[in-house]
Amino acid sequence: MRRVAKPWGEELIFAETDRYAGKILVVKKGEILSLQYHEKKEETLYLYRGRVRLWIEEDSVLQERVMLPGDSRHIRPLTRHRMEALEDSEIFEVSSPELDDVVRLEDRYGRAPG
Repeated sequence: MRRVAKPWGEELIFAETDRYAGKILVVKKGEILSLQYHEKKEETLYLYRGRVRLWIEEDSVLQERVMLPGDSRHIRPLTRHRMEALEDSEIFEVSSPELDDVVRLEDRYGRAPG
């Protein structure tokens, strides 16, 4: 397992092959991930613990949803999305293997261009 520190918590990468990847996103209450999209990466999120606000693009508009434990969401390439932890949360992410395919549009921690 590989641990990657993030300003919002950490990623625990438990699977990384040329065909798929698996992570656990540990997000601290009140922290928010980048508004982002992926050019190639396709992912599915499963909320294991906590409560998360998810913004996801539907019909070219960002829609806000609250995820509760047991909820899952599939995110296709080029779909803008962002998550905020309303409680300390753990999110399982399974995806295609392009882990560095992140285009940040906005970021609280200064990681977006401009």
